[in-house]
This record gives sequence, C-alpha cells and structure tokens, in this order.
Amino acid sequence: MTELQVEVERLLRPEVRALLAYHVPDSRGFIKLDAMENPYRWPAETVDLWLERLRSAEPNRYPDPACHGLKSALKQANGVPSQSEVLLGNGSDEIIQILLMALNPGAPVMAPEPTFVMYRQISQSLGLRFIGVPLNADDFSLDIEAFLSAIKTHQPDIIFLAYPNNPTGNLFGKGDIDRILAVSRGLVVVDEAYAPYAEASFMSELERHDNLLVMRTLSKLGLAGLRLGFLSGHPRWIGEFDKLRLPYNINVLTQMSAEFALEQHAVFERQISLILQQRNLLRAALDAMADIQTYPTSANFILIRLLRHDANVVFSSLKRSGVLVKNLHPSGGLLSQCLRITVGTPEENQRFIATFSQALEVSL
Repeated sequence: MTELQVEVERLLRPEVRALLAYHVPDSRGFIKLDAMENPYRWPAETVDLWLERLRSAEPNRYPDPACHGLKSALKQANGVPSQSEVLLGNGSDEIIQILLMALNPGAPVMAPEPTFVMYRQISQSLGLRFIGVPLNADDFSLDIEAFLSAIKTHQPDIIFLAYPNNPTGNLFGKGDIDRILAVSRGLVVVDEAYAPYAEASFMSELERHDNLLVMRTLSKLGLAGLRLGFLSGHPRWIGEFDKLRLPYNINVLTQMSAEFALEQHAVFERQISLILQQRNLLRAALDAMADIQTYPTSANFILIRLLRHDANVVFSSLKRSGVLVKNLHPSGGLLSQCLRITVGTPEENQRFIATFSQALEVSL
C-alpha cells in the first residue's frame, strides 16, 4: 500500500471509500433517451422574452437568499397548501441530502427497491442505515404487508416513496401510501419528480399529515439545466431543514429563469401533451414487438424487459447506432434484462424503434 493510499484510508470515512461514484455517460452526439428530460426547447419568441428578462440580472450581487419571489411562484403553480412552507434545493438531490444530514447518526432510512438510487447512495455516504424493501416482482407494486412489517421492525426515521417510481414508472397505490403514513412514526417523503405526467399527487394531503413531506423538481417539466427542486411540508419541519441549506444555494439566473418559466403555462402544457401522446405511441410500438415486456407508466419514460435477448448486448448495439438509453441490467435483481427509455420527440422515438428492431434482430 502506497503512502497516499494510507492517507486516504486514514482521512476518509469507510462509508465514503466504499461508495461507487454516480456515473453520467457522455451523451454528446447521441439521441439522448436516458435521462428523462423534456426533449423540447422553448419557442424562439419565448427565448426572446426570457433573454429580455435576464437583462435586469445583477450577477455581481448575491441572489435573494430566501428566494421570496420564486417560492411564491412555486407555491401557486404547484398547488402548495397555504399553511405549508417550501424549501428550495439545487435539484432534488440537494434536498435529499439536507433531509438525511438532519438525522441522528446511524438513523434508519427506508425505501422500496428498485427506486431512485440517490436515496440509498446519500444515506450510505452519511453513515445512515438504509433498508430497502423489494417491490413485487410481477408489476413493481408495493409489497405493502412486507413494507409495513419492515416499518414495525426497523422504525425508520424517514421513508422515501417515489410517486411515480423511478425507474419502474408506476404509481404505488394511494391506499398503500395512506397506510404507511398512518403507521410511520418518522417522516414520509413522497417524491413527485414526475408530477407533470402523472395526474396524481399527495400535495393536497399535506394539511392532513404532519409527518408528510412532498418533494418535486422542475427538471422533468423541462428545466433540467436550471437544477431546481423544492420540498413542501409543515413549517416546523421546513424551518429545521432550512438550517442545513447552504446560503445562496439558488443562484440569481436560476431564480429569474424559473420565475419566468412558471409564467409560461401554455408552452409547457403543449410540450407535456406532446410527450404524453408520444408515450402512448412509443409503448404501442414496443408492445407490438415479440419477446418484449413493457410496464405501465405514469412518467415520461417506459421500462421494458427483454425476454430472450441480452440487455447488455442490445444496449451496446443501440449505443453504436447513436441512441443512448438507460441499461438497468447491471443493477441485477428485479431489473435484470431491463432497459429504460425516455420519451423523446416523434423523430427520436421513430429512430429508436427502428434502431431497436435492428438490434434485436442481430443480438440473438
């Protein structure tokens, strides 16, 4: 062992050294269907209005640390109850980190699995005890009895429920989540990252449950480049978590751009409508193929399972052809032989279907 390796082991916590970095592949030159982004740019006239708004920006000054205007706009646009407060983060990842940093050392954290990997990764990086409860294998629904039993056994301080779930795309049963809220002594975070596509939400339930927090991001709506997420809940909880938020974490350009974007209702409604139409067409095309299983989705992506083909081989074939999707097979378990496809533009989706069909033909 070298002297540097000795120093690394001496200075860094074992939880950190045991982690694998979150890998984001280089997507330059690819049809990008791997990251659940809105594929549509703003119309030219909207861009002109946005740039005109930014002329008044003062990047030489610190941004509003409390984000008063942006918070008000987010509350109104997302139907946040009047008695609830919001916490803003540099993407929802920062909010997850803040929530977990607030817990006691070694606290139990629970989520169904497979789900958004950052719940486990951030928990482990902070030395917390993460408990993953497997979903039902046939349809990725909550195994509610197993989940309730795990709550009784481990008494988690916080539970994360992605609604819809990533990477599976399905909505868990509302009645199941109600039961979890009723029995949990800790916090229950309902992560509604894909709310624009889901037509389902727990936002209106905030006033009924003091232990409920609802988290959202603007990334999937069409503002992934701004990195803005927010958490809604009882002011007492939000006030405590706000103590851990770094000052000025939402920069002036993000604040101004997000406020402007939230005024552009018609632009985003049209884009969401197009994505939902394309989601149906894309799933129908996949369902028409042999040896492919698709799963119901309430998000802007579709999870598929290859029944006869090797997912690694098909993924590599797609990549060589310039199409990038998410290969979930390396995760193993319930995601064996699974790929996740983001809904793109009509042209991107047609290119994917054609390339995917060819990949299946040559990979047997």
